[in-house]
Amino acid sequence: MKVLILAFVIAITSSIALGWYTQKIRSGAPMVEGANRFLASLTPEKRAKASFGFNDEERLNWHFVPRARKGLPLKEMSQAERDLAKALLKTGLQQKAFLKADAIIGLELVLREIEKGSGPVRDPELYYVSIFGEPTLKGSWGWRVEGHHLALNFTVVNGTMIATAPSFFGSNPALVKEGPKKGLRILAAEEDLARGLVESLDEKQRATAIFDKAAPPDIISSNKVKADPLTPKGIAAGSMTAAQKKKLESLITEYLARMPADVAGERLGKLRSAGWDQIHFGWAGPIGVGEPHYYRVQGPTFLIEYDNTQNNANHIHSVWRDFDGDFGRDLLKEHYRATPHSR
Repeated sequence: MKVLILAFVIAITSSIALGWYTQKIRSGAPMVEGANRFLASLTPEKRAKASFGFNDEERLNWHFVPRARKGLPLKEMSQAERDLAKALLKTGLQQKAFLKADAIIGLELVLREIEKGSGPVRDPELYYVSIFGEPTLKGSWGWRVEGHHLALNFTVVNGTMIATAPSFFGSNPALVKEGPKKGLRILAAEEDLARGLVESLDEKQRATAIFDKAAPPDIISSNKVKADPLTPKGIAAGSMTAAQKKKLESLITEYLARMPADVAGERLGKLRSAGWDQIHFGWAGPIGVGEPHYYRVQGPTFLIEYDNTQNNANHIHSVWRDFDGDFGRDLLKEHYRATPHSR
């Protein structure tokens, strides 16, 4: 009986540490199916290019700039393989976020036309799919879709998705000003919801929320493997009115849409249960449309960063980071510590 009780306590402890609620979080199973269907469609040579060990250092080698990457690029896939890669991506994003990701890839053609060869290679086929480990319902594995301005990382353990970060979306241009896509603003909500929040603050609140007159040149967390908590800046949600808190929730929910619906719902439920008071919203730079600006939303466990300063404030970088959950690293440590035979 003591052994059974001890086993039960260990299981519960592990579950709490990991935030696992398997009756709610079911996204891991579709990911397993999607990854296996994608891998099964590939030739041995392509499969070798797309596959890495779960503990391979490449899993943590992420970035959002145009650069040489490992993995299998869209350029080397047949249409059927691309369709399966796209189906896998849909398991990791809600529909609105998937459409944003697809549009971000399409912006490479806009940049190609704007720059006319003067900048880096702009190619919508240079987006890469990588699978880390064996996609099964038991054990640990992960996957990534990455290219310029898009970096999506997922970790699955025993059929449960435990990590969706780092999750980066960028847009250059933020507003397409010429050509067939004129007027397109892929990350409009990320900008407008935050500006609407800072504009709703009264003079005293705004003086607290705007922590710097000048925006930093980029997101501060950059592409670090581990995002450490930044010094809380701006106004705490506890100092906001109910209407302002609702605006803050709408902004956070926009970023949560970069996660599967069940994960987003569970995360939002936790934030509501814990209360919003410890979440800070900070803004840097002017608040006028078209001017260089930055904001961040930071809670005890997560960080949202957004920056629009480059290319005359028409170039957005935005990211969601989890302090204890990026790549599932700290969560996996807790899991292995509680269940040492689960490797």
